[in-house]
Amino acid sequence: MEPVEDFTKIESIFVRHRNALLLRGQFTPIYTDYYLHLMQHGVRPPAELDQMLKDALAMLTLHLVARPWAETIAWTANLRAPRMNLFVTGGSFDESITGRIFTEDVREPDRNFFYAQTTTVEKSEPRLSTLEVIGKDPISWISQYYEQSEQRPARAFRLDDENFALIAAQPGCDLEWLESLDSEAVAKITDTEETSPLESRRFRFHCGCSIEKILPVLGGWKEKPEALFESAESINIQCPRCAAKYVVTRDMI
Repeated sequence: MEPVEDFTKIESIFVRHRNALLLRGQFTPIYTDYYLHLMQHGVRPPAELDQMLKDALAMLTLHLVARPWAETIAWTANLRAPRMNLFVTGGSFDESITGRIFTEDVREPDRNFFYAQTTTVEKSEPRLSTLEVIGKDPISWISQYYEQSEQRPARAFRLDDENFALIAAQPGCDLEWLESLDSEAVAKITDTEETSPLESRRFRFHCGCSIEKILPVLGGWKEKPEALFESAESINIQCPRCAAKYVVTRDMI
């Protein structure tokens, strides 16, 4: 067996004469780290939700490479059925992507909503975008998101062997060609089209959370520990970004 790389490398490729940007990568390294993370913290999402999160991780990773380096992006999908919040976030500078699923105490919307938050180093206020999405497939959400928020067409594809691709229109794009693409054509695009490599970035599944970072959030309970612990000597806390589990005792507060 060939060794699994530590990072997923995402290639950014310009498709000449079609005026389109191709982003592609093989996601086994990210998925391997993701499953090791689930095992470490005893998290077992249902198979359907697990696949949705994996697809969302892939889509955000590809989108990050289509965007400037200095951006940190977070996506949250609030779904009606199954009732859940799906959260993914990442950034190119940190070379990391992470996410989790919320199924408890989730507000039931009357439609499926998708929220995007983009933060840059230069601006203190994040840019927010909200849209209604159709369906529960994160891969299909990308076209809807690009059409409404990026103001340009894009299509995403699930390929063989945990490969994914995103093709985003650039000015003067051959839209008829873009619309005609299928998974087989996308997999062969560097053989059938004239292309120019632009750059590559790498990512891993990593949150960076720790008990030291979580404890300050609980500082407000220092004067009223009974309200937090009730009769227990310890409580379990989950990271809001990756669902990692931490045990917090009274003497830690």
